[in-house]
Amino acid sequence: MDSVGRRRRGEWGWMEMNETPVWEVGSENVPAVVNCLEEIPNQQEITVFRYRPSVQSRRVAVRICSCSVGEIKFGGGGGGGSGTKCTLTTNFFCISLFLCFSAVLQVSISLNKVDLSVGESKFFICTVIGEPVSLEWYNPQGERIVASQRVALHTESVRSRLTIYNANVEDAGIYRCQATDAQGHTQEATVVLEIYQKLTFREVKSPQEFRQGEVAEVVCNVTSSPVPIIAWFYNNVEITQDTQKFQILPNNNLQIQKVTKADEGVYRCEARVEARGEIDFRDIIMVVNVPPVLSVPQQSFNATADYQESVTFTCRAYGSPEPEVTWYRKGMQLQESEQYVMRAKGTTLTVRNIRQDDGGPYTCKATNKAGEAEQELFLKVFVQPHIIKLRNVTAVEGSAAMISCKAEGEPLPEISWRRDSDGQTFSDGDTSPDGRVEVRGRHGESMLTIIGVGLSDLGRFDCEALSRIGGHKKSMFLDIEYAPKFQNNHTIFYSWEGNPVNISCDVMSNPPATMLWRRDKLTISTEGTGNMRVHSTTGRALLEVTPTSDRDFGRYNCTARNNIGMRSQEFILAQADVPSNPYSVRLSSVAQRVATVTFMKPDSHGGVPIGHYLVRYKDVSSQDWRNVKSQGTQTMVLLTNLEPNTTYEVQVAAVNGKGQGEFSRTESFQTLPIREPSPPSVHGQRGVGKAYRLGLVKQDDGGMPILEYIVKYKTDKEEQWMTKLVPGVNDFVLLQPLQWNTQYEVEITARNVKGLSEPTFVKFSMPQKPDITADSLFSGLGLGAVVGLGLAGLLLLLAIVDVSCFFLRQCGLLMCITRKLCGKKTATSGKSKETEEGKAAYLKLPLKEENGKETLRPDTIEIKVHGDNSLHTTHDDSKA
Repeated sequence: MDSVGRRRRGEWGWMEMNETPVWEVGSENVPAVVNCLEEIPNQQEITVFRYRPSVQSRRVAVRICSCSVGEIKFGGGGGGGSGTKCTLTTNFFCISLFLCFSAVLQVSISLNKVDLSVGESKFFICTVIGEPVSLEWYNPQGERIVASQRVALHTESVRSRLTIYNANVEDAGIYRCQATDAQGHTQEATVVLEIYQKLTFREVKSPQEFRQGEVAEVVCNVTSSPVPIIAWFYNNVEITQDTQKFQILPNNNLQIQKVTKADEGVYRCEARVEARGEIDFRDIIMVVNVPPVLSVPQQSFNATADYQESVTFTCRAYGSPEPEVTWYRKGMQLQESEQYVMRAKGTTLTVRNIRQDDGGPYTCKATNKAGEAEQELFLKVFVQPHIIKLRNVTAVEGSAAMISCKAEGEPLPEISWRRDSDGQTFSDGDTSPDGRVEVRGRHGESMLTIIGVGLSDLGRFDCEALSRIGGHKKSMFLDIEYAPKFQNNHTIFYSWEGNPVNISCDVMSNPPATMLWRRDKLTISTEGTGNMRVHSTTGRALLEVTPTSDRDFGRYNCTARNNIGMRSQEFILAQADVPSNPYSVRLSSVAQRVATVTFMKPDSHGGVPIGHYLVRYKDVSSQDWRNVKSQGTQTMVLLTNLEPNTTYEVQVAAVNGKGQGEFSRTESFQTLPIREPSPPSVHGQRGVGKAYRLGLVKQDDGGMPILEYIVKYKTDKEEQWMTKLVPGVNDFVLLQPLQWNTQYEVEITARNVKGLSEPTFVKFSMPQKPDITADSLFSGLGLGAVVGLGLAGLLLLLAIVDVSCFFLRQCGLLMCITRKLCGKKTATSGKSKETEEGKAAYLKLPLKEENGKETLRPDTIEIKVHGDNSLHTTHDDSKA
């Protein structure tokens, strides 16, 4: 600068003290102290602040306490910079501010040295004063650190945080934080990380178990860095190396000679690291197990089989831990069951319902962690007879069969035989009347011999062994093998061209036979060729033939073969025909609209079963026939929807698989004319309360639907009848309300368009009025229910009174609501009119046309039934 207040761009400048500069390092004024060089007298300190930088340079502000004209050099922040020269042209005894270019970086880390335990985590913060273009961390191996699963980096412009998670021994060493400026100059700071292993107990089990008398080694696996010092304690007393009982092994485990139950207890394994003053311990429970010892009061037992006897074995066991007692027989462990009952933790075994095979040795076995012991007990069983050898026998028809039965028991039993087919018995030395059967036996075994066995010998034979103790019976089956036998004599089948037919060849044989079909000495394949196919099952070969020409009709041969013999049977396939005509056609139950046709089956069904019958009928004045099929092969058909007083012709034909046969001779019949319905059938049934239900069963309706039922009823003491009209589709009428303890008379008439039927009369009596008291009515209700019913009854009574006031006096709550809603007074003239109209019931009767047929006309007669039982008729022009 040439003079005060002037500056040269790019070198230096100044500011007077009273001007306020803008300072920043990050977000605060951070001072850095440097020493003045020799040009500044007295080596006084100056304070350097970082000024707000421009885009292309870094400036520092200098506050000089006392200086003269000369040069000032500033060292780098870390001691490695080359400095920058600033020239002062003016003496200032006061404080002035100067700006000049600088390239100084200062790097620092929050910690210099860190001790860290294995598994712990730590972070370090690196801060830079200056303007770095990069800020990086380096590990002890000199490699640049990048973020990973265990290492995290968070870097801002002048600040970086290094985090190490779950540290291990390999992470120890010197870590460097290095900053680089725009000119490529670098500065760094270091931190030393030391890793140590804390006291760690690895898989120290407790309790640890040993067998009495053996050398025990109590394991305590502990690690640390440096190696820990181990001490053992028992009953709070340290165990020394000088005892004959205890010894601490080089692996820090505790060895105990010939352990006993007295050595059981809690042992403490204590580890110390004196360099860190670290200490830790584990309490280990030592358990001494004692092998089992058995005590058996009685070793031999006797019993009789099959008399529901029981025997109890006792086997006491001692040891530590308490032994588990199990029982064995024939090398198999016995389980709790209905036969074997175990009590007192298995020390007693009860064998129930002793049988012959329950005899023999039983083993009691006691087991714990220290070992096992066993003791044998013996059960001798006296048994009743028991059959041990009896097998099913297979013999060829006509050969000899030998059946053996062997039994054992104490004493030795005698054996007898029984044939199930006829109940005949055989004992030792017996022979049958025909000489075919004989029995011989000795030493508990009997042999039954049958000479020339036949199918009559097929079946069950019973062998029975008897002694003075009891008896035993078993059965066997004598199977007879024989050549094939054909089961049916139906050898002629009918069909026609294009119609498939199944020819069944059924065979009984033992063993099952192989079956073949042949035609003209050629075997028909089971896969089928052309129009023939064979379906085979056990004992049956089904030949399916679809005739296509006359050549397919004729003889077929079925051959059955097994290892006993071979048989053949011939079948004939004949051409079928349509059935002949039915005969004796009769008409019965002829009414106005229905008639029943009956007939006799035709003499010939054409070789094919008849499927159904076809009945056709028509009005004699018409040329169009109507057809009705029979239900299956029933010889009775119902004709419906006939016209009354009309003559019909009817014919019947039989239909089989081949087709329809000829119709029978024509028969004629005439339906009945329309008439009044028959009187209805009535049955009574008591209703609920003061009601009675009458069921209506429709009889003959006279050829026209019943329009309605006219029901009149009265008590036996009255002359006036009450009338009720019921639609004709109804099947009941409900009379109500009736009087208690009163007999009623009822007259019911059915009506169709023709007129009225004869009346049906019914009498019934109403029962006594039931005695309903307060106790019986409310006996099943609680107090709350009774109170609720009372309140409901009161509300209902108030509502009835209010409605009565509304209709009779035009007042009350309902009247007020009506006036507010409708805005006008309810008229009373409509009420009397509706009341009068509600008293009348209507009866609509038909009119007769001039041709005499009954119809319903749109304009019907209206009949009002009044209280005096008189009828008044008027014409109604409305549509029905």
